[in-house]
Amino acid sequence: MRIAVMIYGPPGAGKGTQAKLLAHKLGLIHFDSGKYLESVVHDPANENDPMVQKERILFDTGKLLTPSWILGVVKEAVSSIGKTNFGIVFSGSPRTLLEAEGLMPLLEKIYDKKNVIPVVLTVKPETSIERNSSRLVCDLCSGVMLASYHLLPITAPACPVCGSAFRRRSLDNPETIKVRLKEYEERTVPIFAFLKERGYNIAEIDGERSPKEVFQSILQVLGVK
Repeated sequence: MRIAVMIYGPPGAGKGTQAKLLAHKLGLIHFDSGKYLESVVHDPANENDPMVQKERILFDTGKLLTPSWILGVVKEAVSSIGKTNFGIVFSGSPRTLLEAEGLMPLLEKIYDKKNVIPVVLTVKPETSIERNSSRLVCDLCSGVMLASYHLLPITAPACPVCGSAFRRRSLDNPETIKVRLKEYEERTVPIFAFLKERGYNIAEIDGERSPKEVFQSILQVLGVK
């Protein structure tokens, strides 16, 4: 499908899981700007780049990266994807008003405004903290598989999907999650008013439910059975 779906929600709402499910079912490209930017700021090749190292400090403390820097990186990637016949699904981006103002015109040009669909997953703050602080991510397949585990014991020996080691993300500790929740409320939530002013209807979906139930609700919003 030639659509652009933006899945929003606080940390731990299930944005990544739902984006991966949509990408698999509808043949979309999942552009996870968080994981992409994490790979950039932690790339050893960028150790001597002062700009990247500044952004790394922000990333590792749970703060949003510099919007203008992110916007340039994301617009370049989206433009490349737009040259293909694939639709795109975002998990949590654009993350700030500046990014949204810069990216929305590009998305509307590539996919047509009627095919750009924002969705918000709602969860309580305590749910965000609980889900993230107990999360383990597979070191190999977390980017392409549904390999983020909340229920496995910390001593789980390896990923049951590919056998690789687990790791805990640098931003998945309780104190950092609290910072991320504050950043979400102050810098991401204002995007919703901007989108409404631009003529978008934002679908709010209860993210406290099981991934399957949330996914079915998103499909209903998209008009897909």
